[in-house]
Amino acid sequence: MTDTKAIADLAPNGVLRAAINLSNPLLVTGKAANGDPQGVSPDMAKAIAEKLGVRLQYVTYASPGELADGMAKGEWDIGLIAVEPARAETICFSPAYVEIEATYLVPENSRFQKIEDVDSKGTRIAISARSAYDLYLTRTLKHAELIRAQGLSVAAKMYGEEKLDALAGLRPALLDDAKIYPGSRILPGQFTAVQQAIGCNPKGKAGAEFIHGFVEASKKNGFIASLIEKHGVTSRLGVAGLV
Repeated sequence: MTDTKAIADLAPNGVLRAAINLSNPLLVTGKAANGDPQGVSPDMAKAIAEKLGVRLQYVTYASPGELADGMAKGEWDIGLIAVEPARAETICFSPAYVEIEATYLVPENSRFQKIEDVDSKGTRIAISARSAYDLYLTRTLKHAELIRAQGLSVAAKMYGEEKLDALAGLRPALLDDAKIYPGSRILPGQFTAVQQAIGCNPKGKAGAEFIHGFVEASKKNGFIASLIEKHGVTSRLGVAGLV
């Protein structure tokens, strides 16, 4: 049965505008011939549009911060982005559908052996500006300094060129960065787990309930796990709550 109230909230003009963060290579793994993004996140948006019975329009962003800003500007109807308290002030989030560990990459001769060591006076950490883990570390670090760059690749380059003390990032991406800087080590454990979810306008209660139900059902029925396998990120992404 068509959920007319959810459609009114999420796609009042018959088109679901889905915001996609292009800077996360785990969730956006390619591009179709027509330019549309491909990956777990785009496929989640496609499935939601199909369930609502509306057309889909991707709205792409180069960074998660820009995507988050798009809600206030009315640029999208649903946004596939990591849950974070600062973002939750203006965006209503679904339960997380995938989780990704965030940790540090450090030089071979670094004195740091565990996550807690990094938060020390004089330590400079390269990080992608306004990422979920940047927002988390901004709240929680007491001594170390965050050196921000626009995007993951730029942060990694800055870490190497400026010989910073650590690079904060998602573990799967850091595994690739470690190959660029031989001898680098990834610290065991995590300082947080970045939880990817689907956000929408908090004013649309029916829309929010629809998204919530869709995500929970997709975790239970194996749909999200199937997308992770389809896009070849099985060893890098885990279904939230099942990792």
